[in-house]
Amino acid sequence: MSEEKKDSAQNFELVLSSAAQLPGVRIDREKYLAGALSKKFSPEVIATAIESSPAAAGIKPEELSPIADASIRYESTKVTAISAAAGIPGGFAMAGTVPADLAQYFAHVLRITQKLAYLYGWDHIFEGTEEEIDDETKNLLILFIGVMFGANGATDAVTKISSQVAAAVAKKLPQKALTKGAVYPIVRKVAGYIGVKMTKDIFAKGVSKVIPIIGGVISGGVTLATYAPMCLKLKDYLAGLEVADPNTYVAEVVIVKDNEEYEV
Repeated sequence: MSEEKKDSAQNFELVLSSAAQLPGVRIDREKYLAGALSKKFSPEVIATAIESSPAAAGIKPEELSPIADASIRYESTKVTAISAAAGIPGGFAMAGTVPADLAQYFAHVLRITQKLAYLYGWDHIFEGTEEEIDDETKNLLILFIGVMFGANGATDAVTKISSQVAAAVAKKLPQKALTKGAVYPIVRKVAGYIGVKMTKDIFAKGVSKVIPIIGGVISGGVTLATYAPMCLKLKDYLAGLEVADPNTYVAEVVIVKDNEEYEV
C-alpha cells in the first residue's frame, strides 16, 4: 500500500472511531429486533430471532425487506439534516480532530449498518456502549462500509466471514479472520480506498462541489438521494448471504427406531 493510501486509511479509521463514540450510535440488538419484528411476528419467533437470528427463527429475507426499508427511510431522514462537512487545511488527522459534520454523517452510516446486520443474521457488533471499538469490530465495520461504497474486495471478504459464522452456527465473530490471514489485507485496502476518496472528494473539493464517493452535492446537508442507495446496496448484499438464509439453520431431529438412533 502506498504512503498516500496508508495515510488515507488512518484518516478514515480516525473518522470511524470518532463516529463510533457519538451518543446514540450504538444500536442495542435485542431492543432493535424486538421493536422491528413486533408488528409481524409472534413473541415466540421474536424470542428465537433475538436468541439466535431472524434466519434461525425461520424468517425469510423477503419478509425482512420492508422492515429493512423502514429502517433505511428513518436513518435517511435523520442524515439529511446534517450540514456540510468542511475541510481542514493540512489534513484533519494531523490536527487530531475530525469535523463534526463528517463524524455525524458516518455515525448514521454506522447506525444503519448495525440495523441491517442484525436483521440479516449477525450478532452484536458493539459489545460495550462506551469503550473504544476493538480491531475486530473496526475491521468488520470497514468491510460493511466498503460494500456500501463499492470498494473492491469488500463483498468477497464479508462473504468469507459470513460463511464461517453460518458454518459454525455461531454468533461470535471469527476474530482471527478479521485481524490475520487472507481477509486482513483486504480490510486495509478497503480502508485506504475509502480514505483516499474521502480526502480528495470531501476536503480537497470543498463543500460546494460534487462529491463522487457520496454521489451528490453536499450543501447544508447530505441529501436523501445519496445516502439511501448505499444503504440499499448493503441491504441487498446482506440479504443474499448464507447467514441470512433460513435453510442454513436446520434443526437436528433424532429418530429412534428399533433401538437405533438416526439423525435427520
